[in-house]
Amino acid sequence: KLHKAAPKRELSAEDRIFVSNGGTAPPTEAPGGIANTGLAVFAQVAAHRALESSDEAPAPPPATWEAYTKKGQESNGVLAMMDMLVADLDKEMQEMEVEEKNSQEEY
Repeated sequence: KLHKAAPKRELSAEDRIFVSNGGTAPPTEAPGGIANTGLAVFAQVAAHRALESSDEAPAPPPATWEAYTKKGQESNGVLAMMDMLVADLDKEMQEMEVEEKNSQEEY
């Protein structure tokens, strides 16, 4: 169990009067260190010692993806497709209007 509850402390006479009149109890002292172990910091000391003792430089970082390049051609393809869809809709609407007009004349 990593967490220990704070120990109950005996309230002084003044604090008991204050709490009984609707006040809140004064805060308890925080437990010492991490999980009340007395340790304040976890550190990898062996790794630091290994770097200090060696004269060679650390290894280069691993290779990752290529450098950033703008993807203009791909986005242009999407915009061109949207323009093509709009043009097709306009063409279909114009054909439907002409067809309706011719049908009305024949009637």
